[in-house]
Amino acid sequence: MEFESLNSSSKQRPWHRRSRDYQPPLMDGIDGLLNENVSDVRFSAWTPIINKSSNQQLFQERTTLIFHWFDLWTDQQRKQFMDDLLLRCSHSQRKFARDWLIEVVPIKHMDFTSVLPRCLSLYIFTFLNPMELCKAVQVSWHWKFLAEQDCLWSDRCVRRGWFLPYTPSNREFGAWKTHYINCASSLDYLTPREAAEVYGTLNETVGETEEKKERLREHMIRKAIREKAAEFKRGSVKSRRAWLSNSWTAGSQASSVHGHQKPSGMGLTSSLVILGEKCRSQLSLQNKEDVVFPSKRSNMEQTSLTTSMRSHIKLSSFRTCTGPTCVNLVLISSRVPAYELLLAGAHVSVEPLLYDHSTATLELLLIQAERLTQGRRVQSIGLITDGSTEEIHIIQGLTVSESTVLNPKVREFWENISGWIIPQTEGGSMDIFLPLAASTSGANLVRKLASLTGLDIRVPSGICTGSYQLILSEWWGAGQFPPLTYFSEGPLLSWCWQAEWLEEALGGLREHMGPQLHRLSRETQGRMLGQFLCDRVNLPDTLVKSEVTAALTEALMALCVERPERPVEFLGRFLQRRSEGTAGMESDTVGQTKSTNKGVLSPLTELPQDIVSEADRRWAVVRELKWSESRYIQRLQSVRREYYTPLRAALDSNRALLSSANILMVFAPVLDILEVNSVFLRDLTERLEEWNPQQCVGDIFKKLCTKLWVYTNFFNNYPTILKTIDKCKEILPAFRSFLKRHDRTPNTFMLSLQELLLAPSARVEEYVTLLQALSVHSPPEHKEHGHLTSSLITMSSYRSFLRKLKRSVDSDVRMQETQRMIQSCPNLKEGDRYLITTQDVALLKCSNEDIIASLRMYEQVRDLGLFLFNDALVLSERHVSYQPYSHALRTSHTFLASVALHSLVLRDIADTKYVQNAFVLEGPKRQWICATEKEDNKLTWLSALKSAISAALKER
Repeated sequence: MEFESLNSSSKQRPWHRRSRDYQPPLMDGIDGLLNENVSDVRFSAWTPIINKSSNQQLFQERTTLIFHWFDLWTDQQRKQFMDDLLLRCSHSQRKFARDWLIEVVPIKHMDFTSVLPRCLSLYIFTFLNPMELCKAVQVSWHWKFLAEQDCLWSDRCVRRGWFLPYTPSNREFGAWKTHYINCASSLDYLTPREAAEVYGTLNETVGETEEKKERLREHMIRKAIREKAAEFKRGSVKSRRAWLSNSWTAGSQASSVHGHQKPSGMGLTSSLVILGEKCRSQLSLQNKEDVVFPSKRSNMEQTSLTTSMRSHIKLSSFRTCTGPTCVNLVLISSRVPAYELLLAGAHVSVEPLLYDHSTATLELLLIQAERLTQGRRVQSIGLITDGSTEEIHIIQGLTVSESTVLNPKVREFWENISGWIIPQTEGGSMDIFLPLAASTSGANLVRKLASLTGLDIRVPSGICTGSYQLILSEWWGAGQFPPLTYFSEGPLLSWCWQAEWLEEALGGLREHMGPQLHRLSRETQGRMLGQFLCDRVNLPDTLVKSEVTAALTEALMALCVERPERPVEFLGRFLQRRSEGTAGMESDTVGQTKSTNKGVLSPLTELPQDIVSEADRRWAVVRELKWSESRYIQRLQSVRREYYTPLRAALDSNRALLSSANILMVFAPVLDILEVNSVFLRDLTERLEEWNPQQCVGDIFKKLCTKLWVYTNFFNNYPTILKTIDKCKEILPAFRSFLKRHDRTPNTFMLSLQELLLAPSARVEEYVTLLQALSVHSPPEHKEHGHLTSSLITMSSYRSFLRKLKRSVDSDVRMQETQRMIQSCPNLKEGDRYLITTQDVALLKCSNEDIIASLRMYEQVRDLGLFLFNDALVLSERHVSYQPYSHALRTSHTFLASVALHSLVLRDIADTKYVQNAFVLEGPKRQWICATEKEDNKLTWLSALKSAISAALKER
């Protein structure tokens, strides 16, 4: 019975035993029970600890039961249970739960300032601009403490010349931040030139102590002494004196140390000591000159150049200007069409610098300009490059706009280049040949540049259309007409009016005459080609637009449109009405140059004196819009009248010159554009006839923007249209004869069909320029300001689309030309590959690589051509052959190898007396030692290659 009662008690559930009203039964003979076998008391509350299997089974059953209840609870009950459970746990158990949760549920968001050391957190905060730092203060008190540290704000204040008038105490935080905000709100800002006048230097290097400068100066002196000693020893070995001579003296080699004659009895040690003293005295004198003339000090030492570029900068290039001679410097980009004409028309006092737009960098541009000026004072600097009314494209991949002008590299470039120019009070200025004044963002860019450089920035207002005639418009700034400062009148006018056409002619000249002039510099080649074009074509006499030529042009255009029975009488009456002021109103050019020198630019019409207010300028822009639109419509009408109508009539009369499908393919997109723009011109003419200051044209532009699909249809089919014309000319002789009769006649404005089809793309560019001019001269409270803004945004985006199409076509053409040029070359057109630049080099071979690098001798084994793409470098073997009895030569290329840029290693070779302008291209399997003929070519090529390699590595 005792055993049964014990069993009954063992069968009680665990939760029953834990209840308050449960009492275990009193049993007799408990001592005897303890003596029984351990296996007889399993699953009871008295299970011995030593029976691990039974205890584990009991634990598993109870755990399963708890889990079963846990699954039946609600979410709130589960959370309450876990809370009570964690309260009962010990510290080690809670630590275990924390580690388990961190492992299972990783942390995705954490305040890095609470984990990282304070120095690293402050370093991260240095990458924020002042506005972002002020926003970071609002995150938390800890962020506020870090964002107001003086180490973040003191450097920003010092760089701008905002110095704190007292020293903050150790427990005072946020003093520099408060000082920065006060100075920024009151615009207490000094330009670099004003800072130079106050503090004695321009772009002072921060953090460089006098001790570092002294160590660097002594290092340079010791290096010069070692070089001269080594040169003496090499010379003494070659010209050893006779035996039993008097004493070891400095021979002929030592007598010219540092270019100064010394007494014949002076020894080598004495010569080197004198050399060191002279170097120290020259450097100290140079430092004094830098203090007296801070604006003349070269800024090349502060430019972030690569190591290879720094090795090419000589100490003599940092000399101070010793004479009062001033020059005018003009920077001309290779992207400018017909730049040879500008080089030929540059004045004698102007130093033109032609740079490669696709491969140049800002550092390289500064080096080339520094060498060209040779320390002379610069009166003014002109910049002729690609761009728009809102931005400047100085080099490829770098756009200077209102938002990017204060970037460190861009800002450093403008500050360095402005440091060469004489102060504004003495007539110093900077001229940018882009119509930045024609847009609001462009005008803001000009103001920022003027504030940054402390100079007078002069730009054209740009309310004229056609080629580069924007340069002939009114200019911002004081002084005479800026273009005449750099160029002669004849070549300047020819280039402004016919730049695109002259580029086609000069392209052929470059191809035919380039091989004969390959040993000359690019500037010299450009001058020769431009002068040849001026002499052969006589551009100033044929292209100058005078009043007589303008009147005759309008009369002939009216004659082509009207087609009267008596053309001579019609011309006489038209010219008579024009002289009386009743005809030819559409031909009045608007916004021409307001030159201070009367009669200097006689072919240019002066700006009307009544165009003073914003309303008058706005009316001038609208009148220019209407006049240029009428010219555009006339060209499209000539396509319909001279080409489409006869071809369609021949098709309808069963004498077809072209099939119906080909006629629709070629002319349907053009006719759609003509229909849309005819409505636009009609509405514009009605508004201009009823013009008043409150009249609007923005709604007309907005209506035109809704019909841009006709332009999209034309541009998408434009390559197919040209291919269709070329194919039909080849297979249809009648169509070829038809084009020969109608091309380049007065009815087609002396243009061919293909040239007339260029008008839509040029007109889109003009629309953006005119819309920007209208936005500038329309106040914000004007009722059409909203329409102009939306139309400008639409047209600007469409212009970007069109430019992207042009770049794609140009890239394909260059790839095809390169493919044809290189014989036995694999397919180059893969993916998004495009050509960056090319370079002719000599392949060298080192006879003995065991000797030191400065004494290695190289021999040329062959000529190579390097073709740099965005993802690969192609090497070709270049063969040059001459023609008998002629100076002409032929160049051919044979494929040699290709290397992916991400696996290419570039190493520079320092110049020695045995090799110059050399570098090493090392691929995965072999290497090539190459050398260019000129130092500038090497610098340009290394700069382009390093940029391409960096871009390729980033893409991987």
